[in-house]
Amino acid sequence: MTEILVQPTTNGRVPAAPRVVEHPAWPALKGAVERIRDWQSKDGSVDLAAEGAPARADVERAVAEVIDAVQVLSPLLPHDAAYHAALAEDLRRWSVGGFLVPDFLDSLLAFQPAADRRDGLQHLVVFPMYTQNGNPDRNLEAIVLRMVWPDWLAELERTRYDNPLFCGITFEDFTSGYDTNSAVLFPETIAVREAPERFSWGGIFCDREAARFRRVTAAAVDLLGLALPEDVAAMVHDQRRCEEAFVLWDMVHDRTHSHGDLPFDPFMIKQRQPFWMYGLEELRCDLTAFKEAVKLAQDGVPQARDVQYAVLFDRMFRFPVTGERVRNYDGLGGQLLFAYLHRHDVVRWTDNRLSIDWERAPQVTNQLCAEIETLYRDGIDRPKLVHWFKGYELVATYLSPHPGSKWAKGPDALDLSLPPRKLVDDVLPDEFPLSMFYEALSKKLKSVIASTRGITRDTAERVAA
Repeated sequence: MTEILVQPTTNGRVPAAPRVVEHPAWPALKGAVERIRDWQSKDGSVDLAAEGAPARADVERAVAEVIDAVQVLSPLLPHDAAYHAALAEDLRRWSVGGFLVPDFLDSLLAFQPAADRRDGLQHLVVFPMYTQNGNPDRNLEAIVLRMVWPDWLAELERTRYDNPLFCGITFEDFTSGYDTNSAVLFPETIAVREAPERFSWGGIFCDREAARFRRVTAAAVDLLGLALPEDVAAMVHDQRRCEEAFVLWDMVHDRTHSHGDLPFDPFMIKQRQPFWMYGLEELRCDLTAFKEAVKLAQDGVPQARDVQYAVLFDRMFRFPVTGERVRNYDGLGGQLLFAYLHRHDVVRWTDNRLSIDWERAPQVTNQLCAEIETLYRDGIDRPKLVHWFKGYELVATYLSPHPGSKWAKGPDALDLSLPPRKLVDDVLPDEFPLSMFYEALSKKLKSVIASTRGITRDTAERVAA
C-alpha cells in the first residue's frame, strides 16, 4: 500500500474564490447523491434484485451525474484534483461492478486535507460512509466544507499542541446524512476494502458545535436562572467567538487521546470496555483541554477563557440530557463533571436557581482532571479488570449506580472465570441513571436539543435574526 505523507502546513487565509455551493453543478451533484442514497442498503450496496429496486440503468445514470458534476466543480478546487480523479474512478468501478458493497479506499488515500490547512480553503467531499451520531448506514454523502485554520491556531499547534492530522472545518452544504447531529468527518467511517495502516486526517465541524452549544446553553441558562458574567454572556451570543473556542478545544482534545498514560482507542473499535471507561476517556480529553485553556488564559490567549466556559456548559447542560440512555458515555461524563463540582460546592442548585462559583471553578475542574489522570497512571500497574473496577469506583463516588447493578455489588457478584470482555455483558444499559436534577432538566431541554439537529452557523443566524 502506498503511504501518502502529510506535507508541512501552509498558513494564511486563502484568496477569495468562487463558492462551490453557488455553482449550478453542486445542486445537480447533491440531487444525484440523494437519489442514490434512497436506493442503498445498510452496507452501501444497491440490491438490484430486491422488490421495488431501481433499474440498473437508473443507478448508473445517477452515478454518472455525480461523476460529471465532480469533474465540473473540480477546477474550482485544484488542491483536490488528485482526490477527485480517484473519486471518479472509485465511482466508475462501483458502477461497473454492479453496485456491491462500495470500496473507496483509493480515493480515501488521495484525500489529504491535513496536508494544506490554509484558513478558508474549500473542499468537495463525496464518500460512502456512516455519519457518527447521525446516519448509521454507509450511504453516499456529499459535503462542501471550509478549513478553519487561523494564524493564531496554527501557531499554537506548531509550538504547543502538535496535531498534524487535525482539521477544523465548517459546513457549506451537505446531503441528508449530515442533516443530523453528526459534527465530524472521520476517515474511519468510510467504506473501504481494508483499513489503511494509518489515517492521516480527522475533521470536526466547529460551526455546528458552536451553534448547538449556543442554543442549548442559552436555553439552559434561562431555565436554571443562572446569572452569567458579562463576558460569558457575550460569548454565548457570538457565533464566531464560539467557533474559535470549539476549534481550539477540539484540537487539544483530539491530541490528548494519544498522549498521557494508557493509550486508548477513541473509536471503540479495538478495545471492548465498559462504557464508563469511554466516558472517563472522553472527559479526560475535555478536562485536559480545560486545563490547558487555564494556562493559555494566563498567557494572554483570548480564546482560552471561552474554551473553559464551553467545556463547562456543554458538558454540564447538553451532554447528560442528549441521546439515548443506553451506554451513553458522553452523557455519563457530563453527569460526573456536574456532580463533582456540586460535591465541591462550585455549583449550587438552591431555590430552583443554579449558581456557579466562577473563581473556584477552574481549580476544582482541574482537580477532577487530576483524579482521572491518577486513575490512568495507577492503571498501568493493574490488571485490566481491576482497572475497570477502579474506574467504576471513581464514577460511583459521585454518581449513584443503578440499584440492580451487578458491578455496583462488586467482584463477588460477577463470574470472574469469564474473560473481562465477557463481563461487559453484565453492564446495565444505564448503570448510572440521571439524577433528579437532570431528570427535570431533560424534560425542559428536550425540544431545544431536538431543534439543533442539522444546525449550522447559517441556520443559527437565520433563527436569531
